[in-house]
Amino acid sequence: MSSRFVLFDNTAITGTGYIFAMVNRMQMLYYILILPKHLMHPYMILGIIGVGILSQINLLILSYYLKSNYSSQGYLGFVQLFGERLVRLFAFFGLFVILVKVIVTALGYVEIIHQFMFPSMKTSWLIFFLMASSFYIASQGMEKTIRLGLIAFLATIWIIVLYVPYFLPPIAEIHHLYPLVPGEISIHSWYGFLMIWSALSGPEYLICLGPWIGPKEKILKGLSIGNALSVIEYLILFVACLLYFGSNYLEKISFPVVNMLRYLQSPVFERIDLIIISLIMIYVLFLIALLLLYFYGAVRIAAGRIKVPTNRKGFLGSAAAIFICMLIINGWYWREGIELNIWTTLQLWLGAITYFLVPSFLLIAMKWKRGSS
Repeated sequence: MSSRFVLFDNTAITGTGYIFAMVNRMQMLYYILILPKHLMHPYMILGIIGVGILSQINLLILSYYLKSNYSSQGYLGFVQLFGERLVRLFAFFGLFVILVKVIVTALGYVEIIHQFMFPSMKTSWLIFFLMASSFYIASQGMEKTIRLGLIAFLATIWIIVLYVPYFLPPIAEIHHLYPLVPGEISIHSWYGFLMIWSALSGPEYLICLGPWIGPKEKILKGLSIGNALSVIEYLILFVACLLYFGSNYLEKISFPVVNMLRYLQSPVFERIDLIIISLIMIYVLFLIALLLLYFYGAVRIAAGRIKVPTNRKGFLGSAAAIFICMLIINGWYWREGIELNIWTTLQLWLGAITYFLVPSFLLIAMKWKRGSS
């Protein structure tokens, strides 16, 4: 490796394809694997569509910032909007948000690997291999990590085709789709809307990629395509789960999206679910690698060392800190079989809050800045 360790160089601008690929894969993470179980009722089909429309409006608001000159300047753009002290404070709080997202994404995926593929293997080793792979990807720099987002999209988007047989007889039971209109909306239903909104979160993290994404006039198009694809995938997977399990049985199945694949028969592959779980690893590694870079960048900003060149020791130290936190939580607080534990619930709320607040907050800040100048 070169003696010069560079992580955040900007030598090229990514195209629209990278934008919608990253948006889509960011929205199709751990919660898609457990969401059908917790939505459960057929009328939540309309809920997915409704929340998807709200998500599109939110992305429209987000695009105003991503198309601005503030976004193109990256860190300096944030400093112009808020001042250096406030940016350092935001970075400090961002460390916690990023840490929780990394932990839930990694431990959730490790639980699936442990349950379906390697039940006799210690989860600590699975965590180590996952984090080591993500660290290696992230150490190649931001540009190469972003490129992996498009590869992850192309390698996994076709998986949705495997669920087509569940829409056809004799597997599909059409009566499982009734009622489509609820008699009343319960607290559980409102919680389901929150879960959908949180599941569609993730695009707000693009605010840190302003210098790398473009062209600016096509950003909204990329965001919209990615969000639309995510909503379609959520609809297909949820309806497939309903047609196969039915709402009464669906709530008793852990990871229904993965479990369904165990019943598919293939003349070539005996366990299709194991192949799909392995493929999912590609975009899990992409997201964790991206968040590792975010975390290291936030550490540098919070510590006031943004002008100091990046170095291997600092990056390794930030990744090691996340790894240690992950081992502690996995050993003491994470219990397999409890999908909505304290950490997944915390990430659910943090994702929903940041996705709602970040675009609006940035738009208000830009309007205020222009009005005061």
